[in-house]
Amino acid sequence: MTETGSRSRGTEAGAVQESFGRTGQVPHSPGQAGQVPHSPGQAGQVPPASGHLDALDGMRAIAAFAVLTFHVAIESAAALHDNFLSALLSRGDVAVPIFFTLSGLLLYRPYARAVLDATRPPATLRYLAKRALRILPAYWLVVVVAMLLWSRDHLDDVKTWLQMLFLVQNYEVYPRWFGLGPKGLAQMWSLCVEVAFYLVLPLLAALLAMYARRGGGDPGRRARRLLLGLAALTSVSYLWTVFSYYPEYRPYLHTWLPGSLTYFTPGMALAVVSAWARHEKDGPAARFVRAVNASPGSLWLVAALAYAIAASPVTGTRFYGIDSVWSGIFELALYSVIAACLVAPCALPARGDAPVGRLLGNPVMRFFGRVSYGVFLWQFIAMYLWYDLTGQRPFTGNFVVNLAAIGTLTIVLATLTHRFVEEPARGLIRGRRS
Repeated sequence: MTETGSRSRGTEAGAVQESFGRTGQVPHSPGQAGQVPHSPGQAGQVPPASGHLDALDGMRAIAAFAVLTFHVAIESAAALHDNFLSALLSRGDVAVPIFFTLSGLLLYRPYARAVLDATRPPATLRYLAKRALRILPAYWLVVVVAMLLWSRDHLDDVKTWLQMLFLVQNYEVYPRWFGLGPKGLAQMWSLCVEVAFYLVLPLLAALLAMYARRGGGDPGRRARRLLLGLAALTSVSYLWTVFSYYPEYRPYLHTWLPGSLTYFTPGMALAVVSAWARHEKDGPAARFVRAVNASPGSLWLVAALAYAIAASPVTGTRFYGIDSVWSGIFELALYSVIAACLVAPCALPARGDAPVGRLLGNPVMRFFGRVSYGVFLWQFIAMYLWYDLTGQRPFTGNFVVNLAAIGTLTIVLATLTHRFVEEPARGLIRGRRS
């Protein structure tokens, strides 16, 4: 069985990778549970600097099912053929940068607002506790299920349990498993990156705030300095990619946080723009927001064109490892553009009845957005169970039939997990005083 992903290309160069994936998820940001009301008469308003945005749930749902489609396409060999459709299917892993961009937006929003409003940032211990309650209970359940199903011979392996339960398996240079994790859990590499971002965000936010405040008390100057700091943070990913190749190629470095910072920073920049626009109603941030709202389709067209380019050989030979440092850099740049252009119209709505909100914020999309974390967690278990049931071999099977069956099973498991694990855990979050 395989879980193949572009980020994992290069971890086992020279052969199609088994148990590889580029999936990720984005939980709701702490403090973002309340719905911000909008009305049709709010045209021209700036986007909310806090509160829940339904369109982001819709984008999260699209990303979740994009990676599910991507993995089924790999397993069914639909993405392995030498044609344009297969090339497009093979780049469904771009959903991971979309998830990371959403995380950067939602989690950095209160920090950006605190800098520009000159207020206190979120309390770090409370923030970390909420992240843990949001992520770990459902994840631990899936780890136990996968280990019981396919890793029985390692149930007494304390090291593996500790690595998986505490999401540090990315840092095992010589793992016992083939690929990015034990069978059914390889996609969790991206959750390791998420958790690493959660842990360092308060420190990054403090450093950015310190730099911004040196610009004085003007919110516009502070916002500009925040954006400049984020640009510097973005460059880390490109330097890290070069570092991973020299003096020798170390593919495991691709799954460490520095290599993915360029995907988080566009969301963080959108958080700054959102807060800045509320301070300067006719400033550059507000004008940018109005431009995004005037033509969201233009940004999505740019994303589509960047996706088509990413599906070309410029990002390297599919599934055989990143060919060179240049193909890795091109992938970083193109995936960052795609994620930023897709998320921006959802993150900067000037009014509640905007077309983007109606398209992505309808009840169906909101439901799939709510269960998207479970879709991420369960999809490979559902896939392997389906292949075991039908007796299919790796890289075979009817893509459409497999997608329907695996998708249905994944949604059922995700819905149950959301109802009986995630919601009770979120109840604990809501039970804590704000």
